[in-house]
Amino acid sequence: MTPRRAPAGFATLAGDDIIVDGARLAFSMQGEGDPVVFVHGTPSHSYLWRNIAPRVRDAGFQTVVYDLLGFGRSERPLGRDTSVAAQADLLPAMLDVLGIGSATIIAHDIGGAIGQILAVHRPERVRKLMMIDTVTYDSWPSETWRRIIRDNDDLRYVRDEGEFSAMLSRQLRMTVSDPESMNETILRNYLLPHDGVAGRGSFFTHQVRHYDSRYTQEISSQLPSLTMPVRVVWGENDLWQPVSYAERLCRDIPGAQLSIIPEAGHFLPEDAPERLTEQILDFLDNTA
Repeated sequence: MTPRRAPAGFATLAGDDIIVDGARLAFSMQGEGDPVVFVHGTPSHSYLWRNIAPRVRDAGFQTVVYDLLGFGRSERPLGRDTSVAAQADLLPAMLDVLGIGSATIIAHDIGGAIGQILAVHRPERVRKLMMIDTVTYDSWPSETWRRIIRDNDDLRYVRDEGEFSAMLSRQLRMTVSDPESMNETILRNYLLPHDGVAGRGSFFTHQVRHYDSRYTQEISSQLPSLTMPVRVVWGENDLWQPVSYAERLCRDIPGAQLSIIPEAGHFLPEDAPERLTEQILDFLDNTA
C-alpha cells in the first residue's frame, strides 16, 4: 500500500491508500486490539469520524476508517457499481487485504445499509454491529432528496456550482440540531470532495444515483436471523430518518439495543460526538 497525500485543504482521516479488487480506497488503520471498522454514509466521507475514531483507538482498539468507493479521496471509477450492495461486497475484500477476519462495524446512514447487508450475507465477518441513524426498510431517499433527484434531470446542479453548493449546504444543515455543529469550516470539509464539474458529477453518479431503498427492503425479512450483538443509536431530532425506523429495527433484530440521543439530529458524529463515543465504547466493552 502506498501513502498518498490528500488534496490541499482536504481534511481527512483516510490519508493512506489500499488497492482492493482493483480499486483504490483511501483508508487509515491505527492502534492495536480488536478491530473496529467505521463506515460513513452520504453526503459524507471519513472526515465524519474525526472526533470519534481516535478516542476508540486510544481506548485499546484497532480502528479502520475509509472512504467508500466513489466517495472522499477514494477512486471514482467510471462504469463501476458503487451501490450499497456493491460496497457491502467490497468491505470484506478490504478486510482480507488488511488481514482482518471479523470486526465490529460502526455504521452511519447508508453505511448502516452496508452493515445490514454484510451482517445478513456474511455474518462471520461481523462481530458486532452498531447502526447510527441508518437508512433501512423503505426509509430512503428522504423526501427532500427525492425532490433534488427530480430537479437534477437536466443536470442543473452539476453544471451550476452556486446552485449545487447551496443545495448541498441546505441538506447538510438539516442533519444537525445545533447549527454550530455544521459551521462554515465543517460544512466546507463536506463540500470539498465535490469541487468542480467532475466532482459534482461524481456525487450524483456514485452517491445520489444509488439512493434506492430496494437494497434494504430486499434483506428486511432476514434481519430476524441476525445473532451478533446489535445496537441502534439515533438522534431524537433526525429529520431524514424518523425514530420510528430505529424502533422497528429493534423489534425485528433479536436482542437489539436502542439508544435515543436527545437534542441531536441525523449526523450524530457532528451533533453529539461525546455522547456517541460513550455509546460506542460501552457497546464494545459490555456486549459479548
